[in-house]
Amino acid sequence: MARTYIRLVGFLSRFFGVIATLLMIASMLVVCQMILMRYVFRLPTYWQTDFVIFAATAAMFLGAPYVLLKGGHVGVDVVEMTLSGRPRAILRLVGSLLGLAFCVIMLGAGWIQFHEAWEGGWTHSSVWAPRLWIPLSSMPISFAMLCLQYIAEITARIGALRNAGSETSTPAASDLAVHGVTVPPESSADNSRRTPLKEGTR
Repeated sequence: MARTYIRLVGFLSRFFGVIATLLMIASMLVVCQMILMRYVFRLPTYWQTDFVIFAATAAMFLGAPYVLLKGGHVGVDVVEMTLSGRPRAILRLVGSLLGLAFCVIMLGAGWIQFHEAWEGGWTHSSVWAPRLWIPLSSMPISFAMLCLQYIAEITARIGALRNAGSETSTPAASDLAVHGVTVPPESSADNSRRTPLKEGTR
């Protein structure tokens, strides 16, 4: 059950990572179009700047769960590097719990802002005047996905701690498993190199 949940959340995080990539590509294309309109055709632009700002911001939020899945967030590991084995795993678990608490708070704040924009019919103050609930929707969506991804990570870390005493579980393998990386078993060639030569053979 836990593995199914982790795989499902990982799939959703990758899906939103693709959406974030498409939004960044769209932002770059609109920037190029805006430059052509202004400096080549000498035509005014009124929606491009808002679109680029909203799309790039949404890409940053929606891509965050995928970055968490891959362990790509910037972190300070001065204390962590002084630990090893079970203490390091416990420290990482505590960090994941704190990250989950922060995302839950931001999910509530983002939902309140999105709901107020939806109910109040808020629009941007620019000439284009897009409805603000559209770009603001990326906040509750992204933080909801971050909560789900943190829960998946916490579940994997607890499982790694439980299996820490087994011979087949190492700290490195357990940490890779949290981020969806499967460590393959040792090949027969590796085992053969470790097998001592029989007496009388060279």
